[in-house]
Amino acid sequence: MDRWYDDGRLRYGVGIEDTFIPQIRPGHRKLDEYELTQHYTHWREDLDLVAESGAEFVRWGVPWYLVEPEPGVFDWSWTDQVAEHLSALGVRCIVDLMHYGTPTWLENSFLNAQYPERVAAYGRAVAERYRGVWTDYTPLNEPIVNAEWCGEMGKWPPYLTGVDGFLTVTKALAKGMVRTQQEIAAADPDAVFVHVDAGFRYEGETTPLPRALLEERRFLALDLITGRVDDAHPLRSWLGENGYTDADLAWFADNAVTPDVLGVNYYPAFTTIRMDDDGTKSPVQAGTSGLRDLVQLYSERYRLPIVITETSLVGTPDEKIAWLHESEQEVEVLRADGIPIVGYTWFPFLDLVDWLYRFDDKPVDDWMLDFGLVNLVRGGDQQLARRKNAAFDVYQEIARRHR
Repeated sequence: MDRWYDDGRLRYGVGIEDTFIPQIRPGHRKLDEYELTQHYTHWREDLDLVAESGAEFVRWGVPWYLVEPEPGVFDWSWTDQVAEHLSALGVRCIVDLMHYGTPTWLENSFLNAQYPERVAAYGRAVAERYRGVWTDYTPLNEPIVNAEWCGEMGKWPPYLTGVDGFLTVTKALAKGMVRTQQEIAAADPDAVFVHVDAGFRYEGETTPLPRALLEERRFLALDLITGRVDDAHPLRSWLGENGYTDADLAWFADNAVTPDVLGVNYYPAFTTIRMDDDGTKSPVQAGTSGLRDLVQLYSERYRLPIVITETSLVGTPDEKIAWLHESEQEVEVLRADGIPIVGYTWFPFLDLVDWLYRFDDKPVDDWMLDFGLVNLVRGGDQQLARRKNAAFDVYQEIARRHR
């Protein structure tokens, strides 16, 4: 049984941005990051660069809507190649099964009554196909961000809004996470589960929801799947007032699952949020103090090994290098303080396309964000060439030193 995290060593990894929102509507374009960054074309080169960087693992996502183009019908032609190449490179894959979007055939997306079973069946199919090749799974990336964009802000399917929308989507996502873990574990008893969420932080008083509620709400999906939402839970009354029944919570308690590893995402420039009197969000630069605060919160609450599953910033190579050094030092201090951080992930490895691309008609290059250790540069042939920047070399030195 491959429990790589048990040795306590700090491993360095990277991730390739894999948001998939295939549904379109007037004013909303399809958002497939693999397509927009040409990863479908350059995947072999991208993975070779991952290996060259010294990364021991990569967070890489399966495009559910393409792998299962019809209910119960699977096309593994591309993912077979990716899995084989990653194995040849010796890079561990932490498989992102769900990165926000559902297939277009799943009517009403997360509202569909069959969603938890559909996503679980897909997860089981992946685990059965790649048993012995892939062992590490994230059932669903960032449930709180998913619930905000799909259920609170109405930006992505099923386009719900407000508190009711947020909680409706969160419950569906959490049931899907539970059922996915159950089905993968049944298909592969050696599977390792790396649950990942966005660790929002808040400063100042917030509106319309008070800060105290937001600071508990960020943990809701993880608390649900681990069966922690009982009568003593701080959100129990609020959930009851907004449609969560005793039967709902009993289901989660009876079907509780526990991650093997907890993934915490932290961006120094926008994980911390301040909201003004009309609810407008403003990002706050929080640096390593925000990272320390967040990791301590998750460690104290869940008592699990932790991987920093996303961190990076948009900036110059020198700014990225500075964050690499600052965050490495802070992680080492946290580990010395007894917090079991077993992984660090620069995410995204390549530049990505801002999600706001979905909502207008400007060219994709106008929305490219310089997050990567590898930049994407469009040439006259319209291909996006991969260009390592100076931060790549520094990351490589750090990753190899920890290796």
